[in-house]
Amino acid sequence: MHALRGRTERTGGVGRVGNGTAHRGPPADDAMDRGYGVTMMRKGAVIAAVIAGLLLLVVAVGGLLSGGGGSVGNPQAPPPAIAQDDLGRLIERAQQRLENNPQDYRTWAELGSAYVEQARITADPSYYPRAEGALQESLDLNDSANDVALTGMGALSNARHEFAVAADWARQALVINPSGATTYGVLADALTQLGDYDEASAAIQQMLDLRPGIPAFTRASYDLELHGNIDGARSALEQALAAAFTPSDVAFCRTYLGHLSFSEGDLDGAAEQYAAGLLATPGEPSLLIGQARVAAARGEQDSALDGYGEVVAIRPLPEYLVEFGDYLESLGRTDEADVQFALFETTQQLFEGAGVQDQLTVAYVEADHGNPGAAVEAAEQEWAQRENVDSADALAWALHSAGRDAEALPYAQQATGIGGRNALFLYHRGIIEAALGMAEPARETLDTALGINEYFSPLHAPMAKEALAALGGPL
Repeated sequence: MHALRGRTERTGGVGRVGNGTAHRGPPADDAMDRGYGVTMMRKGAVIAAVIAGLLLLVVAVGGLLSGGGGSVGNPQAPPPAIAQDDLGRLIERAQQRLENNPQDYRTWAELGSAYVEQARITADPSYYPRAEGALQESLDLNDSANDVALTGMGALSNARHEFAVAADWARQALVINPSGATTYGVLADALTQLGDYDEASAAIQQMLDLRPGIPAFTRASYDLELHGNIDGARSALEQALAAAFTPSDVAFCRTYLGHLSFSEGDLDGAAEQYAAGLLATPGEPSLLIGQARVAAARGEQDSALDGYGEVVAIRPLPEYLVEFGDYLESLGRTDEADVQFALFETTQQLFEGAGVQDQLTVAYVEADHGNPGAAVEAAEQEWAQRENVDSADALAWALHSAGRDAEALPYAQQATGIGGRNALFLYHRGIIEAALGMAEPARETLDTALGINEYFSPLHAPMAKEALAALGGPL
């Protein structure tokens, strides 16, 4: 990373994990016409991947929690989140089993998958090498009929942002067990990150056909959101919530219902969901950061600062540190913001050391706060790995930060071209259009962005309003 305070005149933000080869999803005007075969749902993708790419546990660990093993060829689909205490017991139970029977390849696979989830919960990337070791041990013991370990390897590869590799692992598992609903989830996650939206949809449909539970509903919800069907996305999450029984399941669903409301500028709706989730799992960081965002949007500075501070202390994920830094910068507290950006650099290095490649976040941070050349380099590396809407936006914004707006525009158009209502992406496109002298398109794009969510970023939303005013104000 380069001097992060080197360029602050450029604006942007940290987006979700993304990818993208010229997107192969449906055109925007077709997106609403496609339907899933279960209840109201349509296409599918990752919803939790969306936090730094650390995916949810997607292999059969439920057998460990219940004491049963399940059949080798048909792992039980787990809930989308596991409470940390339960996960600790799961890991301990697996270790005890392996002490008694070190040849138990299925338990090795379950242990490896539990380590992937532990990394997500604790933000400790050192669990990834442990996960890989356990999963490889499982495959060494059984490399011919071990779809559980292959699926676990796919989940681990997704968590490390090795999405093409993850898809390969999942496809190998499906050869062994074509009815593996969990494996279809891993495949859908990878394909979404690779920008292959149609094939991701097909994988989600398979999940819904085989096991229409929380993992399938939440993936379908995220894809509906990606394509701008907010009502459908909310309905899918409500179906997931209706199927939730454990506190961690309830909190998970409430988290993303809250995020969905916030993305539409509905602060009261978001606050209600976050509060309900915290009743189920007090202290859950994904809910606390939602509350911090709401407080920041409402101008409740003390509450926002306390909330962000608590979150980064509990779960110092790189994107959380950057978000806190951006908020501090929006308040003019640049020295404190610099501390968060420095922590981001350190944390990023730890994740990279554990095999996690996240050039997407680096591209945004460099474009907003650092070196435009480094931003372009990072964004191009990300684009080479996955060509989805997120990496298209990151590359567009990086090119803009380097003054290469003519090159940036096609990527910004691609990022906003599948019907999604992402205010940040639209803001980026509007600024690029304005830089190219496209005054009316820029005015329309910025007006749309702020109409969707005027609180999309405490740092950048005010800049969007200033840019729109300079173009003549709202339409």
